[in-house]
Amino acid sequence: MQGLLDLFVSIATQPAILISLIALIGLLVQKKKASAVITGTVKTLVGFLVLTGGAGILSGSLQPFSEMFQFALNTNGVVPSNEAVVAIALQEYGTPTALIMLVGMIVNIVLARVTRFKYIFLTGQAMLYVSCLTAVILVSAGFGQGLSTILLGGLFEGTLLTITPALCQPFMKKITGSDDVAMGHTGNIGYAASGLIGKWFGNPEDSTEDINVPKGLAFLRDSTVSVMLLMSIVYIILAFMAGPEFIEGNLSNGENFLVFSLIQAGSFTAGFVIVLQGVRMVIGEIVPAFQGIADKFVPDAKPALDVPIIFPYAPNAVLIGFFTSFLVGTFSMFVMLGMGTTIIIPGVIGHFFCGAASGVFGNSTGGKRGAILGSAFNSLLISWLPLAIIPLLGNLGLAASTFADTDYLIPGIALGTVGSFGATALLVGIIAFVASVFIANFVLNKRDTKNA
Repeated sequence: MQGLLDLFVSIATQPAILISLIALIGLLVQKKKASAVITGTVKTLVGFLVLTGGAGILSGSLQPFSEMFQFALNTNGVVPSNEAVVAIALQEYGTPTALIMLVGMIVNIVLARVTRFKYIFLTGQAMLYVSCLTAVILVSAGFGQGLSTILLGGLFEGTLLTITPALCQPFMKKITGSDDVAMGHTGNIGYAASGLIGKWFGNPEDSTEDINVPKGLAFLRDSTVSVMLLMSIVYIILAFMAGPEFIEGNLSNGENFLVFSLIQAGSFTAGFVIVLQGVRMVIGEIVPAFQGIADKFVPDAKPALDVPIIFPYAPNAVLIGFFTSFLVGTFSMFVMLGMGTTIIIPGVIGHFFCGAASGVFGNSTGGKRGAILGSAFNSLLISWLPLAIIPLLGNLGLAASTFADTDYLIPGIALGTVGSFGATALLVGIIAFVASVFIANFVLNKRDTKNA
């Protein structure tokens, strides 16, 4: 049993394997020729590995950035990191986490089948992290690690991962120009909020991608060139702030601090370019392959994919969102220093992926102003909400780190707060959450019928 469980976790937490298996099933269901099945499956696998490889290069180049930033400002505190907090929790809650994830995937498929929210969540590591958060909170509420925790946790997770892509889909249509792909990330609540803020306060005609560039600087219209130049300036400024002694003694193995900074900027740019290529490959293969799954099991279902999937649609908004988010996170850190609270140090990787996506969502409805305001608002959420969730995790010895994205923080705080009133309150709360999805489904269907 444990061997099968380990195999399931290994497959489900490797999005490339999970998505290529889904592509394989979709192509087989459509009775494609063997050559088409092999081609589609392999290209989906390789495309996703290209995408995740690029994201890994991005993350790797941002790690020195984070260390230089903390040293330059001489700050100590909690850096939100989903990976770190889950690694701690899995030591004690590994089995219920895996089983909650399995039940959650089934619930997601069932809800997509019977409601209008037809989104199949395919980001494996995000599912694992949500499962872990859910297991920790249910156990702390008194459910133990038995069947009730697994079933209730899976019901909560499956519902959450069905509804959050639905919040983002109106904006995904604007971003991608189609209704073929959904957002399957754990920052969806923040992204949807960014899209709304852009709609309320921005101007969609003033897009970040229409920034006027003088003829003499026309080379900046090439996203590769503009990203490299901008990141080089940022890294070099930070390198001078941290000082050559720190960088050459701790980060670069003696390499000149300016050369090291330029290489990191180049690595970031290379990762960005690789992500764009991977996105093109995945979209080109998974959408038609997924159609077979949709036609057979969940009519009109859409794959909810990881956050880099939207980066090619607005590269300028990606950078604007990242820097706005990081600056707001840094400002929030200084405010916390003055207040004497726990210090939440802005995690560069979290602010890049979530801030960049918020910028793209805000830009889709509100142009430049929407990108700035949307990513700033999301940054406030991921900077301040960790203060509220830390006590809920600290009771179990997890306060050395905390979760980073809105879809961990907001549902986690809600679940933990209800759980503080006991197991019965948590049971009622989860059932009410599931019921609210069916109520929303009924109301929206009735509205559509009336409009028709």
